Formats: sequence, structure tokens, C-alpha cells
Amino acid sequence: MSRWRDLADGDALYRLAADLFPLCRSITGPGIRETLARLAEYLPLDLVEVPSGTKVLDWTVPNEWTIRDGYILDPKGSRVVDFHRSNLHVVSYSTPVALDLTLAELRPRLHTIPERPDWTPYRTSYYQETWGFCLSQRQLDGLPEGRYRAVIDADLRPGGLVFGECVLPGREPGEVLLSTHCCHPSLANDNLSGVVVAAGLAKWLAGRDRRLTYRILFVPGTIGALAWLDRNRLAGERVTAGLVLSCLGDRGSLSFKQSRRGDTVTDRAIAHLFGTGGIGTVRPFAPTGYDERQYCSPGFNLPVGALTRTRNGQYPEYHTSADDLALIDPTSLGDSLSFLQAFVDLLDGNVRFRSQEQFGEPQLGRRGLFRSGGGRVEAAHLEEAMLWVLNMSDGGADLLAIADRSGIPYPQVVAAAMALREAGLLV
Repeated sequence: MSRWRDLADGDALYRLAADLFPLCRSITGPGIRETLARLAEYLPLDLVEVPSGTKVLDWTVPNEWTIRDGYILDPKGSRVVDFHRSNLHVVSYSTPVALDLTLAELRPRLHTIPERPDWTPYRTSYYQETWGFCLSQRQLDGLPEGRYRAVIDADLRPGGLVFGECVLPGREPGEVLLSTHCCHPSLANDNLSGVVVAAGLAKWLAGRDRRLTYRILFVPGTIGALAWLDRNRLAGERVTAGLVLSCLGDRGSLSFKQSRRGDTVTDRAIAHLFGTGGIGTVRPFAPTGYDERQYCSPGFNLPVGALTRTRNGQYPEYHTSADDLALIDPTSLGDSLSFLQAFVDLLDGNVRFRSQEQFGEPQLGRRGLFRSGGGRVEAAHLEEAMLWVLNMSDGGADLLAIADRSGIPYPQVVAAAMALREAGLLV
């Protein structure tokens, strides 16, 4: 693959997801390293490594996990569970094992979803040394009595946690934080949809003039966000808006979880876009979910919300083998990217002005900003927008606040502000 390849539409994002899908990602190890290396072929991505044993806030970076194989042999010597058939078959972070057991002895190590007998669950054991396998209930029900061989060829050794950081500088102070977790194995909606949409947005942003700085993080869930926060304890002084991105490829409608503060520019921008577009639902903050709960922990309290389609845990395929490439849709991926582009456009244009005429309304006609007689409806709307901008531009209200209070579409408010600034009436 060549660097700076196009990621402009849903079909391209889906192809990238399909390319990354087979990799066995975890919070550390070769799978996440390879995922970040492939993303770096598209983006100016810096890789940050935090050594095992490093204290990050109240947590410690664990040993690095490398898995080569994992299987169960039935009494006839056939592989009935095989890591190379599905990387979900081994509990993530399982310790190495090579044991002969009876079926009764093996059963406590086997995880299924009885109510979904054909699906394999996704299970992890990051911070407790143990081992296990995942399989469908139908597979388990078909296992005969006898002796089995359980093998997990893996290492847990000192290494490092790696995350990716794409920083696109802007012209003015202020930073937008966009974060997605990239630590799950072959799960398409959670988490590859967030990864590829974030990559597409970063690629699009890299080719634009930017007022604000955009920082796009590809991190292992929880521990990766904590590692970044540990290195960026003063992030609150520069981060003005942000989103955690995940579950953006299914066919559900958009859903936004507010930041802990609930009234930040992130919250206002998403509510405005949802309202004007007649799309999406807004739900209050809760200290559960994805890494927004780390960015919104009280000591940091960043203006970060979470954007999904059907949110985590609310679709039956979540954390199962059914969260495959058939669950995500190129159209949904493309629509998610388009929405985020609109979000970024809003943030980048959302500034505060101060009218040069605070006492009384300036004469717009002699500046060519007001109709001398009758005219088009569009011109009348622009004039109304200019009056709102002039009246509320006292240095406190931003353009989004003016759009919300006036009920005038945000793009018209921006156009009015630009016309007024050009005429020397705003600073």
C-alpha cells in the first residue's frame, strides 16, 4: 500500500476495515503493532511506546502478550477449537498452557453464549493471569467425553504498550481530541469502524487549512487512554473539544453521549448538528462505556463526548463472532465520516467576535450590506443573520451560540460574520 492513499468514502473505509480485520489485536503485542503500522501508510502517525511496568496514573502497563497458536484436540486428535480459524477462540491475554484434561476438567475454561448457540464470544483477561478458550455453544454441546489436549502457545514478557498519535497543527490555540480504541481482535463494528472512520477523518483533515489543532489517537482501550493522559496532565489547558469514536459502521442512527460537563462546545455542536439535520439522539454522560470516562475523569474533566451509531452493548452481535464484516456497511461508514467532517467544519469556524459598534446598530446600507429596496429572500435572511451577529458579538457569544439563539442555520451565521468582518465591523 502506498502512503496517502485515498480514504474519502465509505467503500474505501470498508476496504481498510477488511484489510485490518484478520489481525489479532490486544492491548499489547504484534497485532496492535501491525495495525498501527498499516495505518501509518495512510497517515502521519507517530508511534509512542510505554514500557511494561510503567506506572500510568493508578494503573501499571502490563507485560506484552504474543500469541502464536492455540487449539484444543479432541480424543481423536482433531482440532475442535483453533486460533488460526478464529482469533476469538483464545481468551485474550491467556497464559501459555499445554495440558491433557478430561472434558469435565476442561469445561470451566470454555466460554460460550448459550442464548446464541452459533456465535463465539470475545473474552479477555488482561490483568489476571489465567487462560481459556471461546467457542460456540453448539460446538461445546457436540464434544464427546474423553481426554483433550489444550495448548496455548503464547508469551507474557516485558515489552511495551504502543499507541498511535496523529497531530495536525492549526493556526490558532486550541486543540480537538479525537480518540478511538484499536485493541480488539476480529470485531468489525467494535472496534474497526471507529479506527477506519478516525483514519479517514485524519486523512481529510491533513489536506485542509486548519484554525485549530487536531489530535487523533489510536489507543488500546482504557490503559492506552490512561497512558496518554499520564503524559498529558495539562491537556485541559489546550483541549477545547473532543470525541471518542466507536461503533460507527452498523446501520443504526447516530448516538451521542454528552461530556461530563454537558455544556461544552462539543455538546453544543453535536446537539446543533443533530437538531438541524433531524438525526441522532443525545444521551447524558455516565461513567461507563469507552475511553470518554477516562478523559472525563474529574481531575481532567475534558470536553469529550462519545459518538457511536448503535452503542456498545446495545446490539446483539456486540463482543461476539457475529460482529464481522457483514455487520458494517460502507454507506454507514461514509455517513459517519461525513457527519464528523461537518462537526470539524463547525468547530473550526466557531469563533467569537466583538462588534466595532457597541452603541447602536451600524449603518449597513452605506457599506453595501443592506438592500436598498426589495430583493431576494436569501438576501433578507443574510441581513437578519448580520443583525443577530452584530447584536450578540460582545466578545462572549460564539457563532454557534448565535445560531442556536437566533434559529438561523449556522452556515448563514458564519457567512454573515465573514461579510461583517470584511466590512471592518467585527474584530
